[in-house]
Amino acid sequence: MSGPKLEGLEQFMLVAELGSFSAAARRLGVSPSAVSQAVRHLEHRLGAALLHRTTRSVSLTEVGVRYLASASSALEALQAANEAVGELSQRPRGRLRLNVLRGAYLIVLQPLLGRFMAAYPDIALEVFIDSGVSDVVREGFDAGIRFGHVVAQDMVGIDVGPRLTAQVLGTPAYFRRHGTPRHPRDLKAHACIGFRHQPSGVVEPWEFQRGGERYELRFEPRLVFNDSAALLQAALDGFGLTYTVNGYIERFLEEGSLVRVLASWSPPHESFRLFYPSRRRVSPKLRALIDFLRDTHPTARPNLSTTMRDP
Repeated sequence: MSGPKLEGLEQFMLVAELGSFSAAARRLGVSPSAVSQAVRHLEHRLGAALLHRTTRSVSLTEVGVRYLASASSALEALQAANEAVGELSQRPRGRLRLNVLRGAYLIVLQPLLGRFMAAYPDIALEVFIDSGVSDVVREGFDAGIRFGHVVAQDMVGIDVGPRLTAQVLGTPAYFRRHGTPRHPRDLKAHACIGFRHQPSGVVEPWEFQRGGERYELRFEPRLVFNDSAALLQAALDGFGLTYTVNGYIERFLEEGSLVRVLASWSPPHESFRLFYPSRRRVSPKLRALIDFLRDTHPTARPNLSTTMRDP
């Protein structure tokens, strides 16, 4: 099969997968008009329209559906062969686009960002902080990082970062004024700062477990955020207590600006997961990040000197 006959095929398949010329263009690193032109040339050579185009949507024609089914396996095999050669002959390179929660950035990526960039100078890293649940494939990202329960079934998920536990934190001044909770039910009398999930709009409940006893605090907070950094800052400013995970709060515990309470009630928290489409071969640049996260991420260190022990 000659080169000109393949021209436009990759662009067409990406538009079909992502449902958008703009998303396909972001994935390829070109303009939407370049993608549109390549697909039109392909349609001209085939003598048939493959896509229905409107100002709001793109969909496959009947011919496009059949052509996509026939061409997919052949192109995937060719791409796999090209990537296999590339893995042997080239350093990881190119733009790596990640869609991550702010907490995932602070806990998983930020501690090793400098070392990763130094180790892989040919990789350009673009990190998009997103508190919602985005379609990373449709929006042209290589991978995302979320808590495990939100990763879709058709994605490959890999646990990354330190082991996490949920922790209740406040300033020493707050506890001097309001006392120290000894049981999770005591939190009903405290100013608990809430985290509201997007797009569900649900305020995150605070879950506790000690031995076989479980307790869940559901509340409508006076102060609520949808950003983990703002939530932590509010606790540092003395507005109340926050419920968060370890990994980026250790320095505040070490310096004494925050104190942990109800430590014996803190259950293990699910890990962050790096995820990407299961049908996509892992590129050298993404493989480099996965291996780096597995090999070099520091484990969070508990600091018992800054923990108020439960009776």
